[in-house]
Amino acid sequence: MADNKRPVVNLRPPGFYTPDDVYKMVQSGQMAPGRALVHLEAFDKGQGRRLAVRGEARDDETLEVVLAELDALVGLTKVKDLVREVQAFIAIQQRRSQERLVNQPLVLHMIFKGNPGTGKTTVARIFGKLFRQLGVLPKGHLVEIERADIVGEYIGHTAQKTREQINKALGGILFIDEAYSLARGGEKDFGKEAIDTLVKAMEDHKDELILILAGYQREMESFLQANTGLRSRFPIQIDFPDYRVSELLEIADLMLSQREYRMAPEATGGLRDYLRRTQEVGERRGNARKVRNIIERAIRRHAVRLADRPSVSREQLMLITGADIEEACEG
Repeated sequence: MADNKRPVVNLRPPGFYTPDDVYKMVQSGQMAPGRALVHLEAFDKGQGRRLAVRGEARDDETLEVVLAELDALVGLTKVKDLVREVQAFIAIQQRRSQERLVNQPLVLHMIFKGNPGTGKTTVARIFGKLFRQLGVLPKGHLVEIERADIVGEYIGHTAQKTREQINKALGGILFIDEAYSLARGGEKDFGKEAIDTLVKAMEDHKDELILILAGYQREMESFLQANTGLRSRFPIQIDFPDYRVSELLEIADLMLSQREYRMAPEATGGLRDYLRRTQEVGERRGNARKVRNIIERAIRRHAVRLADRPSVSREQLMLITGADIEEACEG
């Protein structure tokens, strides 16, 4: 296990960042809000933290920090419960092993089923950090790929490309988005070769690789039915539900607060009405991504609205109006 002692610093050495750096990393998507709060609390206590690149597990990131990042995610109650079940299972199996009791092998390959923007990649990244802290994976990093990264153009090319990605992921998690596309071309498609190579790697590297296959609910079910041997190799299957309107509004507020903006009441009401309308007609697949796009457009509309004014107050610089949101929703 990693040494969890944190150095106390007075000056900023290489690899340590100020609260302003934390803010910028959240804004650019390199750090989750929950993780940012933990870092800022550490700075309040006079402790510096080395910030890792996206997806990289850090030596100073304790189990408590990882679970706090999970808890900071909006919604996903069943997913969070399952994460804690997996955590408890691993911990107890390790204790049983220490007492020389029979314990089940840690088969942790997973299937994530859900629409885009429901948190699948974020949860996969948290799993990597969790498994590293629990001693299941030596590194805990996440390598995210899709069909084009592993399916080649001629015989033998696919196996080579797939092994290259597997080698990158050793010690961590290999996350394959839209995994059902590997079987879309039928028996003669090179996607089958990729699947065979992945299955072999699951056996050859069972102690240093976890494979997560992700995609739409219906398509992933069809994929597993067409490849009957795969279902038993992935004992953990997680459904990621679409967000409710109230959860999407909470996500919007978080995104804005990270950037030091806030919505006026009429803006919140306008966004709520828009999200309700889109969900009523079945336009759910955007989820958090849809909200992020709206918020980013609203911030640009806000900038255009204020740019030519000779003087602007602090409150005006922070306030997203109903008109900003309305134009963003139309955009």
